[in-house]
Amino acid sequence: MNAGYAKGQMALATALTLGAAAMAALPADASAAKPAGNYVAGDFHNHTTCSDGSTSLQKLVSKVTDKNDAPWGLDWFVQAGHGGNGNRNCSLVEDESLSTPAFPYVSGAGPATTWAQSIGASAVKGNASNGTPLASQSNPSMWRWQSVQEISYPIAEYLTALKGVPVFMGVESVVAGHEHTSMSVVTGQLPNALDNARLPNGPGYSPLGNATALAQWLYCFDRGDTDNSRGGGQEWDCSVPGSANFGDSNWNLVAGKLVPASGNGVGDRGHAKTVEGVKWMKAYHPNTSYYIPAHLERAGPFNPNGNNGFNIESLRDFNNAGPAIAFGFESQPGHHASSSRGGYSQDRNNIGGERFDSAGGTSWGGTGVYAAQVGGVWDALLGEGRNFWFFGSSDWHSRGSFGSDDRRSTGDFYPGEYQRDYIMVRNGTDTKLRPQTIVDGLRSGNSFVVQGQLVDRLSFMACVSYKGLGYRSDAAVSKMALDAARGNTDASVSGCATMGEKLKVRAGAEVVVALVVRDPAGTNYSPYSFPNPSLAQIGIIEPLNTPTLDHVDLIGGLVSGYKNPTDVDYAGAWPDNWIENPDMNRVPAAAKNTSAAVIKTFNSQTWQEASGDAEYKVMTYRVPAVTASQYLRARGTNLPASVPYETDADGNPLPDLYTNAGNRSALKIACTAVGTNVPANGDEVTLDDALIDGCPEHLPTVDGVKYVAYDVAAWSDVWFYSNPIFVEVAGSTVVAGVK
Repeated sequence: MNAGYAKGQMALATALTLGAAAMAALPADASAAKPAGNYVAGDFHNHTTCSDGSTSLQKLVSKVTDKNDAPWGLDWFVQAGHGGNGNRNCSLVEDESLSTPAFPYVSGAGPATTWAQSIGASAVKGNASNGTPLASQSNPSMWRWQSVQEISYPIAEYLTALKGVPVFMGVESVVAGHEHTSMSVVTGQLPNALDNARLPNGPGYSPLGNATALAQWLYCFDRGDTDNSRGGGQEWDCSVPGSANFGDSNWNLVAGKLVPASGNGVGDRGHAKTVEGVKWMKAYHPNTSYYIPAHLERAGPFNPNGNNGFNIESLRDFNNAGPAIAFGFESQPGHHASSSRGGYSQDRNNIGGERFDSAGGTSWGGTGVYAAQVGGVWDALLGEGRNFWFFGSSDWHSRGSFGSDDRRSTGDFYPGEYQRDYIMVRNGTDTKLRPQTIVDGLRSGNSFVVQGQLVDRLSFMACVSYKGLGYRSDAAVSKMALDAARGNTDASVSGCATMGEKLKVRAGAEVVVALVVRDPAGTNYSPYSFPNPSLAQIGIIEPLNTPTLDHVDLIGGLVSGYKNPTDVDYAGAWPDNWIENPDMNRVPAAAKNTSAAVIKTFNSQTWQEASGDAEYKVMTYRVPAVTASQYLRARGTNLPASVPYETDADGNPLPDLYTNAGNRSALKIACTAVGTNVPANGDEVTLDDALIDGCPEHLPTVDGVKYVAYDVAAWSDVWFYSNPIFVEVAGSTVVAGVK
């Protein structure tokens, strides 16, 4: 992404800034002994027929956790459809193959069957927006608080016990003042007693745990919930300790919650309610909650008079209200196979009668501009020393124009099929993955996100090196990192830190950074074996289902401390029309970190392959004498620099505009591979079928030429992103938000 700085200029500027003195260690929190753990893969944002998805909860869980039905089985899974309401009975399954003793297939019924047709309208609780009971309607939609509490959670708990993979409930909240957020309160979910539970032999299941806390949050704070029944007679109170509550002019006494008035200022009032929601989690469920804005660039800038996107001040407000709860964002959205990757597009949003782009105009290498742009919003937050981490999600809804069992897609990928979050879970001697340890892993920042199985192991660490007896060699640190990567874990070593941690140092020593990734041999989960059309433009012939890591960027920036809400550079919107003019000089000071830069790029010429195991790529970088607190993060891709319409001359991602079928006039990359197995669009392609060896029929055709778009575009252009390591230098800025 060309943002007004050349890579060499940025690296030089950083070297001059960071190269003032040497580092040496002080006692570091990061070096304390840590329980044993491993990186485990999962997904926390996806949809079923409980909201607007195309599959039942049981089918989605089967697809993403079974290694027989689909090969991409995840280690953990949070089912998180929209807040609000829905009228389909998502406990009903599609066919006999999904039948279980507790939740059997019902002939003549399925996931599209309504609540009224199945359990009866009288069983639907709560009130409509006008205050009348939903049970009085002929075809009511059920509030998500009820479906989470009474329908989805029991199924999730049952499937956890049945399959041995933790499946618990979250929600993609409809956010007051904004768009959407992936969140959960896991209090009560999957209790340890479930380990020895005896499952029923017939229909019905009585859960040992509950999702009541999550259900109450939904009633209290989801914008889509206009119920005033206090949880259908559960007498829920949405008060937050220390807040105005019923003293607020937006408080509804009957509902017992904030109900922001519509009209001018509703965005500001909604944002205030959302901040209260984070405070509620902090007050009542401080260790069991998370709140992660989803695809946050999609709806454009924050709108004080509506419910649109998130500016950087929105994220700061959330993090200030609950730093252990609002600790990151999904700046790598799902919907990678859709006609507009991530659902991002130009002129997408109508705000006050004026059209606004998604922030950034589109995704950039499948990632939102807030994180894809070096020196942008994410770097600005890290430059404050905040615990604010990067996540991705599938946002599964459907295959678009294909059936849910087809391998092709013009919509979404299943959770784990294309994209996954790898988080460090420290469960010690406990052999079970628990909701709490998974939430702790998300909160830790010790995680990374991968598209297209580009890498499947990563170890990233920074260690202090002294002169004399305390000297650490590059080889010693890289060996620790390599051993950790091989063990799918991290290293717990005094004087070293890993992702999500900070290393406390004093001037006088250097910092050795080691990064090891495994670029696995063999194929990924792509159904396409023809050459990658993006690489074919530059003469590289590589099958789409065998991507090779091309280069890795090490990115660094300075930490200058927290911005206060009263500071003039606390708030600022990302500029519109970014594709036409991606100039960092247009970005307000609040939303950028001018010290951030790519400080080193590794490739096959500069990394080392592990002896006897070429899949492991070993990279080291010695940070010279520094005096300023800073952070380091990494990203990598299968695409070299200067791939037309994909990467710029420095290897940064270009906008995905040129592969978005939603704008055919912008399509640029021809797909010319002719194969012997190219099924018609109407022929279902399953996991048992042969790989597709030519450009598929669903690609858009312009003047007789097929162009790269949809799922082919996603499999062509894959990336990974790590979370950062912080270095806190004595006498410099305190990295206040990170342990």
